[in-house]
Amino acid sequence: MLEFKMEAPLLVDVRKESCSDHHHHDEENDYLGVKSLKDAKFVLWNETVKLWKIALPVALSSLFQFLINSSVNIYAGHIGDIILSSISVYTGVISSIYLCLLYGMSSAVATLCGQAYGAGQIQSTGIFVQRSWIALFVTSIFLLPTHIYATPILEFLGQEKGIAKIAGNYALQVIPNMFSYAISLPIQRFLQAQCKVNAIMFISFVSLVIQNLLLYVFINAMDLGTTGLALATNVTGWVFALALTIYASCWCKEGWNGLSWMAFSDLWAFIRLSLSFSVMTCLDQWHGNFVVLLVGQLQNPVIALGSYSICMNILGIYAMLLFGMSIATSVRVSNTLGMSHPRAARYSFFVAMFESLFMGILFMIVIFFSKQQIATIFTNSEDMIKAVGDLANVLALALIISSASLVITGVATGCGWQVMVGYINLACYYIFGLSLGYFLGFIQHFGVKGLWGGTLSGSIIQILVITVIIWRTNWTKQVEQTANRMQKWSPKGIRKEMI
Repeated sequence: MLEFKMEAPLLVDVRKESCSDHHHHDEENDYLGVKSLKDAKFVLWNETVKLWKIALPVALSSLFQFLINSSVNIYAGHIGDIILSSISVYTGVISSIYLCLLYGMSSAVATLCGQAYGAGQIQSTGIFVQRSWIALFVTSIFLLPTHIYATPILEFLGQEKGIAKIAGNYALQVIPNMFSYAISLPIQRFLQAQCKVNAIMFISFVSLVIQNLLLYVFINAMDLGTTGLALATNVTGWVFALALTIYASCWCKEGWNGLSWMAFSDLWAFIRLSLSFSVMTCLDQWHGNFVVLLVGQLQNPVIALGSYSICMNILGIYAMLLFGMSIATSVRVSNTLGMSHPRAARYSFFVAMFESLFMGILFMIVIFFSKQQIATIFTNSEDMIKAVGDLANVLALALIISSASLVITGVATGCGWQVMVGYINLACYYIFGLSLGYFLGFIQHFGVKGLWGGTLSGSIIQILVITVIIWRTNWTKQVEQTANRMQKWSPKGIRKEMI
């Protein structure tokens, strides 16, 4: 046995370990350690395959869902400029409030389902989803005033009355879509934890096709205006949510045994857990909104906002690819911790970080060599093109930072560290980053470059702090904490009492 370990110091069953092999939840099947370059290459290749099997379909799903939102803006632009502005304001202000909160709350399902699946407690995952449905539905009800009173809220924030009124009417019309997220977000996390990501990708693509057909009929054929936009959005949102649920109930029977009364057990505690887990996501996403508000207060705000917006679009396209890696990291870490494979969890982080930074460097090189041309995709204005060129160096830095930050988010979700990372985000993003950005942008008069660069410095500190925490983490203790978490949150005795 000793000779075998020396010859192949990795996994006993490493090639068999995957999302489908959830029954291997013992430390004997973990990596035994990397002792040579050959071992390192093996781990790198093995983890790369596992990560990209998840990351690529998730990235494509993100692209299709991005195009679903973009399609609404495209048709809104054809109706009229004021309609486009109103829809953009709704998306940027009102919908970002509830989406960040609901998405952050659903990360509790990502952690619990991923770890339960790895530990072989598959039947618990369906209960976690149902608890999350209830939690997100209750939260959506409390968030209804953001839609009902959207017009006065937007006017209070300084929006022009005509735009605020149209955006407010649209907000009322898309309330059903808000509730569709309460269904679709937890079920996506449920499927991702089991690596059923190809199904999400396919359903996302079908939803995109359906939405564009509906938009064509409602806008071009029936001339329904913003009502048509809202109808298409509502139908598409619920088609997506119901299709995911039907797939889960038909093809994931091991984890889904139908609706259960057990979803109501420990419900208030689960809602509190979900809300606490949402802190990380909300502080991360709302930080970007604060930066946009500050950019709008700079001198020459049209050029400032326009150039920053173009950079954010470029960064957003890149982030869709990295979002796939973030989800893949979360799934791998949570699954391997559930399987009691501490080294596999640690190595998956190293591989994900290495490959994300490598992609960031490649994109950074592209930005450096095309900084004078890249803005021409978005605008013909010479002033805007020059402004984007001036921001190219900061954009390149942002690409690297996003590469690391999204992987760290994946690790935090996989381990259940959302609350801790939320506090770190508060200190780094808001107390340090925004303060330094304000100082450089407004007091030192460095404009967008100073404001954005200052806030990115907060992100750098966040990455360094969490990387040190990950590096010093005792992964064996993380396995023990995962076992304790499963004991606490899993239903006490899965029963056959279905409704």
